[in-house]
Parts: sequence; structure tokens; C-alpha cells
Amino acid sequence: MNLSLLNKVRKTGVKRKPVQYYLVREDVLTESMRKTLEAKALLESGKAEQINDAVAKVGLSRSAFYKYRDSVIAFHSLVKEKIITLFIFLQDRSGALSQVLQTVAELGCNVLTINQTIPLQGRANVTLSIETGTMVVGISELMHRLEEVDAVERVEVIGSGM
Repeated sequence: MNLSLLNKVRKTGVKRKPVQYYLVREDVLTESMRKTLEAKALLESGKAEQINDAVAKVGLSRSAFYKYRDSVIAFHSLVKEKIITLFIFLQDRSGALSQVLQTVAELGCNVLTINQTIPLQGRANVTLSIETGTMVVGISELMHRLEEVDAVERVEVIGSGM
């Protein structure tokens, strides 16, 4: 959707229909959908480096891949991947963010995004999105361990999803 059309939608108050999701058995998927899942698996595993390679290996057209790539998702990847976004109030000290990231890594989380404000009055706000599928503790323990980091004043979960 181009930007001018998006702005018109916002100004006129036109609401988009919410997207619905369904869980279906593999045998009812079309062949193109199944091959799209295979191509995505090849790309994720590194057995194919580019989309062209992956679609050629599974016998799928690029247009079919692009049609379905964001619409079909393997159930196991939804179950194992969970993303949370944390808001961390951090004192402006050398190495403070490094200690936070070290703690996150030690607990088995994968950092997806980091956003830090410019420190003002000795404090910075950090927004951290992490994938918790391989985390070795629960969310409350993660937050507790982060709050134990000397420069961390407070940790809040501001978002959770898959």
C-alpha cells in the first residue's frame, strides 16, 4: 500500500478487516503451499542461500513462493518461537547495556532488536525485543535476573507475541 493511500485510509477512518488465522493439517494444503514451507525450511537451515536456489530445489515458481511465504507458517516454529519486548530503565554507566545483554544471553534468549534513548540526567531507556524459545528460565526469573544487574533500575514487559 503506498503512503498516500495509507494516509487517506487513516484520515477517512476506513478500518481494515482483521486477519483470521487457522490451523490446518498438511494434507489439505495445496502443493504450492507445501513447497513454500519446504523452501522456507531450506533457507532457514542454510541449505539454500537464496530464494532462487530454494524454489529450484523444491520445484516451485518464485511467484508462488512470494504469494505464500508470509501466509503459511509451520506450526512448530510458532510454538517454539516467542517474542517479548522489554522496557528497561538503565543508569548511564559504562558497560551497563553490555551487562544486560550478557544476562539475556546467559539465560538462552536471542536478541532481536535493541533501541536505546540518549541518556538524560544519568538515565537511558532501553527497549529490547528478544526471542525466548530457547530460554532456560521463566519470564519472571528473566526479569528478576535483569533487575539484579547493578545499573538496571526497573524492567517491564511491554509486549508479547509469536
